[in-house]
Amino acid sequence: MSDEVAPGHVRVRFDLSYDGTDFSGWARQPSGRRTVQGEIEEALRTVTRAPEVFPLTVAGRTDAGVHARGQVATADLPDAVWAEHGEKLLKRLAGRLPRDVRIWRVAEAPAGFNARFAAVWRRYAYRITDHPGGADPLLRNHVLWHDWELDVDAMNAAAELLLGEHDFAAFCKKREGATTIRTLQRLDLVRSEADGIVTATVQADAFCHNMVRSLIGALLFVGDGHRPVEWAGEVLAAGVRDSSVHVVKPHGLTLEEVGYPADELLAARAREARNLRTLPGTSGGGCC
Repeated sequence: MSDEVAPGHVRVRFDLSYDGTDFSGWARQPSGRRTVQGEIEEALRTVTRAPEVFPLTVAGRTDAGVHARGQVATADLPDAVWAEHGEKLLKRLAGRLPRDVRIWRVAEAPAGFNARFAAVWRRYAYRITDHPGGADPLLRNHVLWHDWELDVDAMNAAAELLLGEHDFAAFCKKREGATTIRTLQRLDLVRSEADGIVTATVQADAFCHNMVRSLIGALLFVGDGHRPVEWAGEVLAAGVRDSSVHVVKPHGLTLEEVGYPADELLAARAREARNLRTLPGTSGGGCC
């Protein structure tokens, strides 16, 4: 999606959430598998009685099984469609969408808004239980069971070694033409006194493929005593994919919130995010 809206169109922002259990991820797939994007685009086409699909641009393309509480997407709608359906769109979509997808807000986006490139951070939560009896059956699709007792203090000490701007190649599935340089702004874990669930909060300007689930996989190895605290930093410094870092299962992961700058800074942020990104003393890399 371009940062500029085509003449005769309105960019509309959708704030939404979904349970990813029965989805093959966010993005439409040529195989025809069920996806969040596919469900919303078809619902939007149906309620507006449009002959064509209005493509969605999303802040973060989640994988199969990953959930979202604070996802953001946009679509460029013709002026006539927005004028006719805008005020009624939220309720009409609620009547058409399946129950595992909900849109909570529909509004015209400010100038320069791009759901993906204008974002300054994404915040995820990964939830884990180390209860010897396993995960609560009512939470089994949202909480990972780790069958070793976890030392949360050790995990937090290891997490501190990963904060900041780095090349996270050791924790990412490499994609051709894409950089693995990211700024990890927050990574900490808290155990709930009520139910013992450990919630990891992970926030960065952006994430490369499998990054969050790989970071959690590494911290679990530290937390259960299989690796020392220093190991996480050593893996990061090596700069290559480490086979000992496991990508944990997707169902414990939820996209909680996406942050954007003030309206007057949106266009500049989108331009900046498209630039090639390198660390000092290096060269190359793809956008975002």
